[in-house]
Amino acid sequence: MSEEKSLNFIEEIIEEDLKSGKYKSILTRFPPEPNGYLHIGHSKSICLNFGLAIKYGGKTNLRFDDTNPVTEETEYVESIKDDIRWLGFEWANEFYASDYFEQLYGFAVRLIEKGLAYVDDSSSEDIAKQKGSPTVPGVRNQFAERSIEENLQLFADMRAGKYKDGEKVLRAKIDMSSPNMHLRDPLLYRIKHAHHHRTGDAWCIYPMYDFAHGQSDSIEKITHSICTLEFIPHRPLYDWCIEKLEIFPSKQYEFARLNLNYTVMSKRKLLQLVNENHVTGWDDPRMPTISGLRRRGYTPESIRDFAERVGVARRENLIEFSLLEFCVREHLNKISLRRMVVFNPIKVVITNYPDGQTEQLASENNPEDVNGGVRNLPFSKEILIEADDFMENPPRKFFRLAPGGKVRLKSAYIIQCDEVVKNDDGRIKELRCSYIPESKSGTDTSGLKVQGTLHWVNAADAVEVEVREYDRLFRVENPASEEGDFKDYINPDSLTVVTGYAEPSIKEAKPQDRFQFLRKGYYCLDKDSSANKLIFNRTVTLKDGWSKAK
Repeated sequence: MSEEKSLNFIEEIIEEDLKSGKYKSILTRFPPEPNGYLHIGHSKSICLNFGLAIKYGGKTNLRFDDTNPVTEETEYVESIKDDIRWLGFEWANEFYASDYFEQLYGFAVRLIEKGLAYVDDSSSEDIAKQKGSPTVPGVRNQFAERSIEENLQLFADMRAGKYKDGEKVLRAKIDMSSPNMHLRDPLLYRIKHAHHHRTGDAWCIYPMYDFAHGQSDSIEKITHSICTLEFIPHRPLYDWCIEKLEIFPSKQYEFARLNLNYTVMSKRKLLQLVNENHVTGWDDPRMPTISGLRRRGYTPESIRDFAERVGVARRENLIEFSLLEFCVREHLNKISLRRMVVFNPIKVVITNYPDGQTEQLASENNPEDVNGGVRNLPFSKEILIEADDFMENPPRKFFRLAPGGKVRLKSAYIIQCDEVVKNDDGRIKELRCSYIPESKSGTDTSGLKVQGTLHWVNAADAVEVEVREYDRLFRVENPASEEGDFKDYINPDSLTVVTGYAEPSIKEAKPQDRFQFLRKGYYCLDKDSSANKLIFNRTVTLKDGWSKAK
């Protein structure tokens, strides 16, 4: 991407803040809730927050929003840290909202003491009714009239565990007629008797996100708190709490979240896919999770490039999945080792090649990398080519192999098809060809010109591999917006498993090694592989295009 591009609106704000002396340096944060694995949408926020800090010489905190013990697990915490590091970023400090539970409790007490918060005994249904609607003002109930002393005692009793879940809540006392529903005496604390992954059973009351978020930003002195657009109506509450508590005035700014077609990016729905075994786990290569993309063979460089190309905007839009594929294809073309793998083999017997002879032919590992080196390919009398690369009665401009026709074998020789041998049922058993000895790649003196070049493997040395070819997990452009259950739109053909026959150098592959299988696509070695069974995931096809499930 060009360095000479216009600033996005957040960069403009930061540059003005630094120029005016409002801040000497910036501090951003990435605040995930550890209730699932990160997905490609989070990568945009990660790249933005960390990227801004890097660009302007600031820092970024990683803060886990662990205020809901029911859905949060240490497994998710560790996966999030792994994903951020894999993307190429390191945080300045690692914090948790639970680090601030005592301070947050103290902030709530301060609001009560100011007459700005009260304990409410209403049910959640009653609270919802009392809030009214966007066109009808809310009605404050009798519990809002409690004295400061009574509220302080009740809130202390809530903390002490004297009440059941849902029996009482703490609410801010703001404006029940505000056109912004988030200001109609919002909840600040609720009771949850649940074991917390870090604090254990020390707490049975937990702050709501809207209360914990801004105060945590303030405690850390975050200068630019960057959120997605759905938090715009939450910003007045963010500012109100900071103002009333008279604490460091962190500022919230909003940008458009990443919406990707043919993809679901709700962690709740992704968890449902996992729990109901529609996928093999959070890192299933069909999942839009960062761990799934990593397992599929995506590179951190390609995801960072994608985030930069998508950019930072103030309006929502739907991004084409093909842009993400373009980014990874561009990067893999530069770094992937080339290997030959035949999926649907047909045997070729080279009749004039000496019996029992095998020679080693050099082939470049990556023509895009001048330092990529070469590997040796064994070549002998019997080889395998793709069945689709031969036709008995080819159409015009069929530049592959046909009776009497000539093609070049990649990094090897020109061969001519002399005879087609069939089984009793009429199926092709093998092709008998002759090779041109003086046509060897690199030293060709034959003077022959052929238009087709085929990939191949030596039959005696071919390594059988399992190849997993992935398509879109969903068969509609925006599954989240369709009527009915989003699961109804899962693509039944999102995974196809085929057998391949690879050149022997493939046995040196290690998990996550990335390859271009010539004329096929980009693949990486899966973690399920063993010494006896190599499994490759297709990352992306060689060209833009994929099968839309009907």
